[in-house]
Amino acid sequence: MDIPYRYEVDARAGALAAEFASIEPGTETERVVRIAGRLMLRRVQGKLAFGTLQDSSGRIQLFAPAASTPAFEEFSHLNLGDWIGVEGIVMATRRGELSVRVDGWTLLAQARRPFPDKWHGITDPDTRYRQRYVDLWVTDEARETLLLRSKVFSLTRRWLEDRNFIEVETPTFHPIPGGATARPFTTHHNALDMDLYLRIAPELYLKRLTVGGLERVFEIARVFRNEGLSPRHNPEFTMLELYQAYADYGDMMELTESLVAHLATELRGTTKLTYGGRDLDLTPPWRRATMVELIEEHTGLRVDVRQPVDELRAVLDEHGVPWEDAWGGGKLVLELYEKTTESAIWGPVFVLDHPKEVSPLARDHREVPGMVERFEPIVAGRELGNAFSELQDPVEQRATFEAQAAYKAAGDDEAMAVDEDYLRALEYGLPPTGGLGIGMDRLVMLLADAPTIRDVILFPTLRPEQDRG
Repeated sequence: MDIPYRYEVDARAGALAAEFASIEPGTETERVVRIAGRLMLRRVQGKLAFGTLQDSSGRIQLFAPAASTPAFEEFSHLNLGDWIGVEGIVMATRRGELSVRVDGWTLLAQARRPFPDKWHGITDPDTRYRQRYVDLWVTDEARETLLLRSKVFSLTRRWLEDRNFIEVETPTFHPIPGGATARPFTTHHNALDMDLYLRIAPELYLKRLTVGGLERVFEIARVFRNEGLSPRHNPEFTMLELYQAYADYGDMMELTESLVAHLATELRGTTKLTYGGRDLDLTPPWRRATMVELIEEHTGLRVDVRQPVDELRAVLDEHGVPWEDAWGGGKLVLELYEKTTESAIWGPVFVLDHPKEVSPLARDHREVPGMVERFEPIVAGRELGNAFSELQDPVEQRATFEAQAAYKAAGDDEAMAVDEDYLRALEYGLPPTGGLGIGMDRLVMLLADAPTIRDVILFPTLRPEQDRG
């Protein structure tokens, strides 16, 4: 059978289901439609064949009597997964099943590999992620999750634009990796004969735009971090970053909880959800608690970044937390928190006031020495984002960059480098600014009740097939 170059479609399965929801059993309408999609189920009963056609909007039954269906034998032997176009009247069978009678049909593409049936689906998770082009057809949850992801992004854009934020695009190739502490991917530009880095965060470019007078900016950015794979980590992921002039981290807390509550209400109908079978209430206001308060709640220990390093090392030893000689009090407190406390926080909780030592882009806390005005929203035991009152002073920023460079020289692959152009931008003046980054994949995981980041990324990074097992 010749495959056409195009097929004229004038109806969708979902729209037909809505339009003819009240059709009486045994009724034939005068409506003739042309629909197309995959044949997902088929059964033949003598001179009568039934099929289920699925398109992007839903499914509809095909009713194919031998007496009126052209090439009935060929239709009866179509493969599951074949793409077909069908022309016929809209009707309901005697059992009341909305159908399209097959008065004409066209093979549009042949499925040359066995297609899983709708009832059994794909049982191997690795195959689901690797063959997403099949998974989307046979796993309803996969399709619904990835449609929800699209809605999260479009609603986020609309919500921010309604608050006078403008969307911008910043470079993916960076001459200097910055904006976060992470190991970058490296590439080489042949024409300029220079190494470049895939961005680990858009932060420093977005703050340059704030220096340039764009008072509210955001970017939904693909970012890349050369790290391992886990249920919450993929080396290529999507981040929302935004910056608001004349604001601080308190404003960013209100923005975060309001945005997440808005998305939950729009997409799930409520801010009171379940995640992994456990209740999760995203209704604002969210709890605010400092890192040291939360450590004390979960370990019974009151620690302080100003304690002697030997005392803090002893605390980490007591709790089985490894440490390195180069770490100061701030890094030791952070490690204690991450290893003993973070995963136990169900939340949502804004974890406030991080050590200065591990926050090279944040502004000093206005009241607590040794800390900065930084928070992480923790929801369901994992970090959802990161936010600061942004560091404005170019002299202090240079000092923190140089401290990071020293860590890098000592072997820390995730430490930052000195970015001279960013320092030059700060010398022109950055107004008081609040900044926020949200991991969009993790946000979708929460709203979709997905247990792993692979469920919410269309094509997650996977080990080569020959390495499986």
